[in-house]
Amino acid sequence: MMARFEELNDKVSLAEQMQTNEDGSIVLINVFTVDPAEEEALLAAWKHDADFMRAQPGYISTQLHKAIGGSGTFVNYAIWESVDSFRNAFTSPEFQKRIGGYPESAIASPHLFKKLAVPGHCVA
Repeated sequence: MMARFEELNDKVSLAEQMQTNEDGSIVLINVFTVDPAEEEALLAAWKHDADFMRAQPGYISTQLHKAIGGSGTFVNYAIWESVDSFRNAFTSPEFQKRIGGYPESAIASPHLFKKLAVPGHCVA
């Protein structure tokens, strides 16, 4: 099965974001929801994908987070050198084959972000 994709933002799609020319690094935030009974299958599929992405040019790092309290929600935070490097990895035929390994209940909502500086709180 393939994870069902739902846009995180109904005004700007991931496909539209991948066509932008943003300078500098970007952050992929991917929110997954899954039936808690299929959590192990989600983790196995995510690891399989992460192994591929880690070997791609422009990949910097990733971290998966699990919601607490019995929630079936996960958040993946991945840093890439550029939109181009993420797009090349995400649209590669090899990666597109790999995303078929997610459990039936999985929903993925990926979206791209850039880090902001907020004086006194956040550094760019």
